[in-house]
Amino acid sequence: MSEARPGRGTLYLIPVDLGGSNAPVVLPAATLEVARRLDAFVAENAKSARRFLKEAGHPRPLRDIHIAALDQDGSGQAVADALARLTAGTDCGLLSEAGCPAVADPGAALVRRAHEAGARVVPLVGPSSILLALMAAGMDGQHFAFHGYLPADAPGRARRVKELEVQSQAATQVFIETPYRSAAMLATLLETCRPDTLLCVAADLTLPAESVETRTVAAWKKKPPDLGRRRAVFLLWRAQR
Repeated sequence: MSEARPGRGTLYLIPVDLGGSNAPVVLPAATLEVARRLDAFVAENAKSARRFLKEAGHPRPLRDIHIAALDQDGSGQAVADALARLTAGTDCGLLSEAGCPAVADPGAALVRRAHEAGARVVPLVGPSSILLALMAAGMDGQHFAFHGYLPADAPGRARRVKELEVQSQAATQVFIETPYRSAAMLATLLETCRPDTLLCVAADLTLPAESVETRTVAAWKKKPPDLGRRRAVFLLWRAQR
């Protein structure tokens, strides 16, 4: 955590549950305690942030909680509002859309500005689908790279998958996809990758429908999963012979 200037508030980075309905189950009591005592938040989506705070048991009426919505690039009024509050000595919370703040979401810009302003920055404990998938994949956990979302168009997605497959000989390649494109991503992987490349599909992590399986591409082709609109993390790795 950073060293704060006197009189500055603290920016708490508050992880959320991955499914939107099991915060008390997957989040530590200390993280929930901080979320419950704050009255000012910055979030990627105000509606889902309110749903999380309700699930987390925030004691105040949701209408009385200030939630500023981030722009996609992490700039704009929400950041300015939070910095003003921190400078005035008010603590604020940063919420992700799902998982850990500032990881695969636009919150990093606020964190950087908070450091510049001399505010204390405190990351709290909670689930990261990226690390959970890497833990369970059985791939190289010493060397890995996270790439966020791949191109949405089919040709661009296939080109990027080919590039990542080459890179997977040196490090595990990790990427995610929106639920409505998970099936398209899987189809591209099975069409593009070599038969002996290892592919892990980690879906619905921390939820009752959770599944994590690592197989060769050839094995996946024989029995591909039905991802539907499930949240999924994909990992590629080619073990060095």
